[in-house]
Amino acid sequence: MKFGLLLPHFGEQASREKLLEGSKLAEARGFDSVWVRDHLVFEPHGEMEKPNRTFYDALITLTAIGAVTDKLQLGTGSLIPFRHPLITALMTGTMTQLLGDRLILGFGAGTFDHEFEAIGWGDLNRVELVRSNAEILKRVFTENNVDYDDGIFSFNDITVEPKPVGGQIPFWYCGATPKSARLAAEYADGWMPGRISLRTMEKRIAVMREMTAESGRPMPTVGVIPPTSIEETREEALKHVNIPGLLAWANKAKFAVKPPSGTFETVEDLEGQLIVGDPEQAVAELRKFEALGVEHLVFDFRFKFDRFFDQIELLGTEVLPRFRDGSA
Repeated sequence: MKFGLLLPHFGEQASREKLLEGSKLAEARGFDSVWVRDHLVFEPHGEMEKPNRTFYDALITLTAIGAVTDKLQLGTGSLIPFRHPLITALMTGTMTQLLGDRLILGFGAGTFDHEFEAIGWGDLNRVELVRSNAEILKRVFTENNVDYDDGIFSFNDITVEPKPVGGQIPFWYCGATPKSARLAAEYADGWMPGRISLRTMEKRIAVMREMTAESGRPMPTVGVIPPTSIEETREEALKHVNIPGLLAWANKAKFAVKPPSGTFETVEDLEGQLIVGDPEQAVAELRKFEALGVEHLVFDFRFKFDRFFDQIELLGTEVLPRFRDGSA
């Protein structure tokens, strides 16, 4: 099981120091990856974020971090398809030449129409845009003189150089809905939901296993990005989390598997949508994800970006070692 960090490249805590020095510290403390989100016109999520619209570009941020680290995988969770796929191909191919074979391209359809309306793509189907990106990137990463037309994008005799180091860049589908999991099983290398309950994740993974068994495709790598707060005591950890906001979000999730009561009402109901507690409790939570088949877990500290370095140290010295040596 691999472990990553969602980076503070958005909101009031976004800063060069946190991004670069935090990533170097994460690598030194044994983390496997760092991850970014993506927006063109950022609208903070009210239940999760303060109303600050600062947002550092996803791919530029990862490039800068890749330049000061050596081994960390660099992931997007998720990249939104408001860029032309040929532009994305050129940017990411170049990134691998400069940084090595370290990228994971997680794509998602996005939440907001206004980002696509702003560039004149408001009438396009965002889910199909993700599929177009997957197909176009696969082809131009490995072929020359590509002809392509899917009704959205059309071009002839296109060669994009440089090609990625390693030939292909892993393409993951990001999203928690049933359709997201099905699409990941159909054509992606990985599936990464964000906030999702363990019950819901278990159901999605079962469907994906059935689909890939029938199609003969490899089972996609399963990742997840749960909000996280780790302190020396559970009481202290809970002080830093917007539980009412998380419960409200969970109850609005259309396709979530509900708790036995039918409504998300308590912290316990958020199992899987939140990692909170002391180091020993955190390890116990990680074991639950491991048992479901999660292979790459990314800690989301957006509630605690003001204490980003402290959280990296606590996880890197007290949580990850316990998990890896089986001591808790």
